[in-house]
Amino acid sequence: MAEPLRVCVTGAAGQIAYSLLYQLAKGDVFGHDQPIILILLDIPVMMGALDGVLMELQDCALPLLKETIATADPKVAFKDVDLAIMVGAMPRREGMLRKDLLKANVKIFEVQGKALDEVAKKDVKVLVVGNPANTNCFVMSKYAKSIPKENFSCLTRLDQNRAQAQIAARLQVKNTDVRNIIIWGNHSSTQFPDATHARMLDGSSVTERVSDDDWLHGEFITTVQKRGAAVIAARKFSSAVSAAKAIC
Repeated sequence: MAEPLRVCVTGAAGQIAYSLLYQLAKGDVFGHDQPIILILLDIPVMMGALDGVLMELQDCALPLLKETIATADPKVAFKDVDLAIMVGAMPRREGMLRKDLLKANVKIFEVQGKALDEVAKKDVKVLVVGNPANTNCFVMSKYAKSIPKENFSCLTRLDQNRAQAQIAARLQVKNTDVRNIIIWGNHSSTQFPDATHARMLDGSSVTERVSDDDWLHGEFITTVQKRGAAVIAARKFSSAVSAAKAIC
């Protein structure tokens, strides 16, 4: 069997991580022959909740999960990691724009970027999920100076999935029948979902199949742009299950 991958998840006591950790540990992401070590990072006040997450992971009795470590220390969490999934960030609440989160999150990702730079493997891959994801990713890469910039990415797949699902629902087809949706711009309400080059599974044009430019240039775009806010308004928390799916 392969050597275990060391995978760190920040914000590990939060809702996205709660939906994500099982998928990572059971083999859905890295394959069913790849053991992993999960390192769970959160702030000190969340350590009690994180103990509960540890118990649940242990109770799953997953054969690929070789070890689980919980910590509030970024230098412990990032030590020799192969992958860091940066879920933890100042949470977005109803009525907040992603730019409102900027000031607090710059400090968080500065501290974590410096720790990553100091103790992680130099070929570590980093996925930033916490919003504003694009800016947080930039800040972290700036402070992790010794890690190649191409090793950092931020999560736009959730927006792509949302756009794909809207097209599929409009055409009453399976989500997997819709291909090549593009998201331009920032992960925010200014993003631009673009179906211009999208294709159906049979190769036909999505725009021709939809045959409604008013919808494609209006409701389709605004629905995707505002989907995160709509989820918060409905459940009083930001997207969790769909975000975890996008990460995987």
